[in-house]
Amino acid sequence: MYRLERSFLLICTALVWFSAGAVAQENPDRVVQEGVPQGTVTVGQFSDSEIFPGTQRDYSVYVPAQYKADQPARLMVFMDGRGYANPQGAFRVPVVLDNLIHRQAIPVTIAVFVNPGTIPATAKGAQSRSNRSFEYDSLGDRYANFLVDEFLPVALKGLNVSADPADRAVCGISSGGICAFTAAWEKPEQFGKVLSHIGSYTNIRGGWAYPGLVRKTKEDPKAIKVYLQDGRDDLNNLHGDWPLGNQDLAAALQYAGYTYKLVMTDGGHSSKWGGEVLPEAIQWLWDDKAESTDLPSEQTRPAWEPHPDAVRQEQTPEGSVQIMEPWESTIFPGTTRDWSVYVPAQYKPEQPAALMVFQDGERMRDVNGRWRIPIVFDNLIARGDMPPTIAVFINPGHEKSKPRQKGRHSNRSLEYDSLGDRYARFLLEEIIPEVQKRYNISDDPDMHAIGGSSSGAICAFTAAWERTGFFRKVYSSVGSFTNLRGGNVYPALVRKSEPKPIRVYMADTSGDVDNAFGSWPWSNQRMASALKYMGYDVRFDWAEGYAHNADFGGGRFPEAMKWLWRKETPTPTLDTRGDLGGDLTLLNLLIRGETWELVADDLGFADALCADKAGNLYFCDMKAPAIIRIDAADGTRTELAKESVSGLEFSPDEALLYGCQGAQNRVISINPSSGEVKTVAKGVKPNDLAVTRDGFLLITETGAHQVTRINPRTGEVAPVDIGIARPNGIALSNDGGTLAVSDSGGAHTWTFRVNEGGVLDAKMPTMPMRLPIDQKGEFRFHEAPPYVAASRGDGMAVDKIGRFYVTSALGVQIFDPTGRPCGVLPKVDEDQPLTTCMLAGKDHSTLYIAHGKRIYRRKLTVEKPKR
Repeated sequence: MYRLERSFLLICTALVWFSAGAVAQENPDRVVQEGVPQGTVTVGQFSDSEIFPGTQRDYSVYVPAQYKADQPARLMVFMDGRGYANPQGAFRVPVVLDNLIHRQAIPVTIAVFVNPGTIPATAKGAQSRSNRSFEYDSLGDRYANFLVDEFLPVALKGLNVSADPADRAVCGISSGGICAFTAAWEKPEQFGKVLSHIGSYTNIRGGWAYPGLVRKTKEDPKAIKVYLQDGRDDLNNLHGDWPLGNQDLAAALQYAGYTYKLVMTDGGHSSKWGGEVLPEAIQWLWDDKAESTDLPSEQTRPAWEPHPDAVRQEQTPEGSVQIMEPWESTIFPGTTRDWSVYVPAQYKPEQPAALMVFQDGERMRDVNGRWRIPIVFDNLIARGDMPPTIAVFINPGHEKSKPRQKGRHSNRSLEYDSLGDRYARFLLEEIIPEVQKRYNISDDPDMHAIGGSSSGAICAFTAAWERTGFFRKVYSSVGSFTNLRGGNVYPALVRKSEPKPIRVYMADTSGDVDNAFGSWPWSNQRMASALKYMGYDVRFDWAEGYAHNADFGGGRFPEAMKWLWRKETPTPTLDTRGDLGGDLTLLNLLIRGETWELVADDLGFADALCADKAGNLYFCDMKAPAIIRIDAADGTRTELAKESVSGLEFSPDEALLYGCQGAQNRVISINPSSGEVKTVAKGVKPNDLAVTRDGFLLITETGAHQVTRINPRTGEVAPVDIGIARPNGIALSNDGGTLAVSDSGGAHTWTFRVNEGGVLDAKMPTMPMRLPIDQKGEFRFHEAPPYVAASRGDGMAVDKIGRFYVTSALGVQIFDPTGRPCGVLPKVDEDQPLTTCMLAGKDHSTLYIAHGKRIYRRKLTVEKPKR
């Protein structure tokens, strides 16, 4: 670590700042002041991390002129340190601290500026890789441990810094902002203060969860003080809505009793506005008497009158409501429920009717209540504003073993608030077949709707989300997209899932509930924002005031039904301006109108997809057995060899194909011209393989939990990694410098640095896999749903701009080159395994998937959009 005196640089830049200040009236605390003692800045590099192996990072340390070695100083740690330390940048922290400390506005404070890690490339032609997102955006204590156990003891060596967490702050911008919050959240005994600028409380790597987590600490808040700054025009992109994310977190901090401040400035995703308020932010942070922001929540009870279409009209034919026998469910065993069916006067048995299902049915069909659905349907159907529609009003289940109370249903939350397909299955396997016995219901999913209020609303959305093949319309009033049972994940899921053909109406108000489980107003706004961003046909009606009731939603219900059942099919307007240069949204990858096309059918079992430089596709029918080539130009199929392989890859010069034969304990080579087969290595149990630029084979040996290197020239075999639960798929980045390995038995896909000779290091779980919900697990109140521990991550591919495509139990999971999730393309055939994928065809822009007995393909736009 060497010393760099700042005086000359600051004198030069002061002239610029003073001249700018004459025009912009610069805050004097952000400008070098005559007579103010200047601290010193020393710089260094840290490259000894075991927590983030293989990384190196620059850092610097500011020590104020007033520092005395015999008096412990306060501490501020800044992520993305270079930007904060830059005396000509937006923040100018050394200058600000000089001024604040000099006039005793804050105590003597040492600042540490640390950059995110970089993994330097070692292989020829490879590029260094940023570790920023993995370090900053990931939840958990990994980065906090890095700071406390590895980095700060080095950076602060020889300096006397207070150990009191109230004297220690952690700070950052964007992903560094959520990183700062995470560090304090995980280690409040180390860091008692958080300064977050335009923090990424979104779904880059799960940060959406923080408002729910914060609320759960109300009875025992963590000893942290939080300053949040965001711009009103901050990002809205594939990861989330930054202004809504910051405001949702602020509401959670307020509910749970934290000392916090929320400052919503002008501007967007830039350091400019955070820099302008930095002096005030630092003073607030160190002020023991600082007051919290107060976000008011106003509930009102405006005079309610029914909508004209919720009033009986003369000459309007009235439908009938048939009370059904109480239903005892097998999917929800031990429960019974009341239900009824509305049949419009216009229903004709010979003409298929539309269908709409309402949760909390007894309340929704009450003609003297707020919804008055039978009356509304009578009027709208008679006028032609919606088709003749059978309505099913169904109450939540009640456990037969428990006494009944009017309006209380013991199984309501479990059925309505739980994620997964259990309630959808209940409707499709039990209730709707019973309705279809009596009435002629259309088979067209666009003629099927489902709706509800509060928990019934999120239940309606979940049913459509899980069974889009049946339900295509959703009505939601004051929907509980909160942490009752993990429903707060939906805005994050929506933005990173292939858009579904669902039309969604939503209504909510600013006076809706704010409690231990979430803020209904912020959650509904986040949900509506996500649906709009992804191009859904969505309408969100909003009003100030009101409360968690049916007044607003009931009053708008007729208009909602007209909109929901309208015949217009609008073309969505997609706005991806909020996506930054490195963000790879599904909206720019998927081509509108393109879907999966069947390429091969009636195979024994498809696997081992690979492609040559010309875009020709190769695959194995493992049960035939046969290795087959599909010509990129005309689709002609040619059988190359009668072999069964689970992995297939070309040598660098494409003179040979290498194949994995685990059943025969060997790796083989195949001459694509002659079909000649030779053994390359024996005594291994290969699953899949990749070939390095210098010709080494890297294979996954799933049962042995290891990645193995093979020298095809000598047959030498050596393990290069041990410890992944079930290593499966394997792929190299385009530059050959990064290896990705999926884990069929775990929750991550791992990455390594590839060195010359096929040597691996810098192992980290950088790609978080989305996991299926365990429908047999325990669905607990105020907890996330139970997830299957194993992603079943399998084969993978890499496209020309570096996205990784990983097949899994849920479908094809897509990641950007830094490992951030981009989204999921669901399986085509739910009952078939999805084993691997490959980019082939013209320009390698068609994604092929091996899907059990079939192979499908889909055209994509794999280039980055022009800006």
